[in-house]
Amino acid sequence: MLPHLGLPELLLILAIVVLLFGVNKLPRLGRGIGEGIRNFKESLRSGESSPTPPNDDARGDSSSATPRDR
Repeated sequence: MLPHLGLPELLLILAIVVLLFGVNKLPRLGRGIGEGIRNFKESLRSGESSPTPPNDDARGDSSSATPRDR
C-alpha cells in the first residue's frame, strides 16, 4: 500500500530539495528536468512514427550519419 502524500509531506520534500540544491539552482534544475521529459516524449513519438532501419554497414563507420535536428 502506497502512502498518500499530503501538504506537510510535500513541504518537507521541497525544503530538503532547497537545502540540497540551493535557491539559485532550482530554476536550472527545473529547466533541465523539463527538457529531459520533453526529449523523452519526443523520442517516443518519433520511434512510433518512423522506425530506424538497422545499420547494414559492415565497417561500422557512422561518419555518413547526420546529426539530429534540435
